[in-house]
Amino acid sequence: MTKPDHRPHEPAEPKTFGVNALSIGAAAIGLGGALLAVFLRSKANPAEHAAPDLALDKPRPGATDRAPDAFRPDPTAVPTKAERESLRPATGPAPSFAADRGSTLG
Repeated sequence: MTKPDHRPHEPAEPKTFGVNALSIGAAAIGLGGALLAVFLRSKANPAEHAAPDLALDKPRPGATDRAPDAFRPDPTAVPTKAERESLRPATGPAPSFAADRGSTLG
């Protein structure tokens, strides 16, 4: 009886092609995502504009500074019925995730 050429106790060739392909693919996806994020962040939003009154070199109002007259509320003004209703506290049962006893969901 002859012994086979194959020795069962020797380690086989490692199969690294699949692992390498997966790691290269993951790295490519990660790099692509990073480049996309940099590209999207660098685009200026046309709805945004500079606010010169908020610049760091502008003086900041202090406790003694007052708003211009046009922006001060009139302390003697009587609120309208709609304004009074909008300031009324909310009443009724508080919302919850649990259904009340006897009610159905849906």
